[in-house]
Amino acid sequence: MSDPRVVLSVFGTRPEAIKMAPVVHALAARAGLEPRVCLTNQHQEMLDQVLELFALRADHNLQVMTSGQTPTEVAMRVLERLPPVLAEVRPAAVLVQGDTTTAFAAALAAFYARVPVGHVEAGLRTWRKDSPFPEELNRQMTTVLAEWHFAPTGWARDNLLREGVPADRVVVTGNTVTDALQWVAARVPAIPPGIPDLGDTRVILVTAHRRESFGAAFRELCEALRALVERNPDVSLVYPVHLNPNVQEPVRAILGGVGRVHLVPPVDYGTMVSLLRRSYLVLTDSGGIQEEAPSLGKPVLVMRDTTERPEGVDAGTARLVGTGRERIVAEAERLLRDPAAYAAMSRAHNPYGDGHAAERIADVLARVLSSTPDDG
Repeated sequence: MSDPRVVLSVFGTRPEAIKMAPVVHALAARAGLEPRVCLTNQHQEMLDQVLELFALRADHNLQVMTSGQTPTEVAMRVLERLPPVLAEVRPAAVLVQGDTTTAFAAALAAFYARVPVGHVEAGLRTWRKDSPFPEELNRQMTTVLAEWHFAPTGWARDNLLREGVPADRVVVTGNTVTDALQWVAARVPAIPPGIPDLGDTRVILVTAHRRESFGAAFRELCEALRALVERNPDVSLVYPVHLNPNVQEPVRAILGGVGRVHLVPPVDYGTMVSLLRRSYLVLTDSGGIQEEAPSLGKPVLVMRDTTERPEGVDAGTARLVGTGRERIVAEAERLLRDPAAYAAMSRAHNPYGDGHAAERIADVLARVLSSTPDDG
């Protein structure tokens, strides 16, 4: 017999925690629902800061994190360790977010336990199974498993409908990252704490760690960043460097010791929001920051060949520039040197929501779970 009140949110990476925090709080505000949080700790070293920032508490912890883990190992441990939690909690629904291995494996474990799954940020697609890897396949497989699909945009909804997902199972909510960003931006200082003095330079904020770029493409990306700083004396660069050795080694070799390049350890989300507010533009291969930057009017150059977030490209807030040195430098310098080009991107419409996505998700679950008969 399931508990008709309990909604179990399962997540394990920092981006998942940021995007799920507003959902957990929105569920708690709904009479008749009881949110529970189960961590997989896929990003163990980064989760505690997010939980503290958003005043969240973990009810269960699967502790899947090991050094140098592979997606296969993450999936294996989630599939092994989540079923006992499901048996103990007996939730009426499980929520997963996005495209991580945690999300797919948790959805599969819930499906096997006959617990319906809600997929937050459903419908993103590149239609290339190897880009991003393994995220693209993770999200496609999670779609097959999910009962409710919370699409962040109309484009994501249309993807799901084309794949045969019933229209009454898809709700366009906006992206919960906008909810989280607005909440944090109102609470963090304008000057990023713990970051070296940036003076009056124009700051380029960099996040880059995509697995499919490792090797020659990543080295060329780093060469582009170095060239940008060396060619533009009024520019500084702040790069919170991912802990993966495939990122650390080329970044330190190519950018270490370069003037006005600040290589810093991974920062907490509050500091990242402060950095976004201080930045002039963003260079990234990450996903979430493509959604966050437009909320603060910051142009985004995406150092990838594909993006599952084309809404930003279509709206003019983001531009795909690949990983090649010449293209990255040319596109960044266009924004640095052409005020009209910069204004066009910084003032473009933010397509990712109004800050009420989590409330819409909670409303749907409150309605469907209150009308669902107990399975006992």
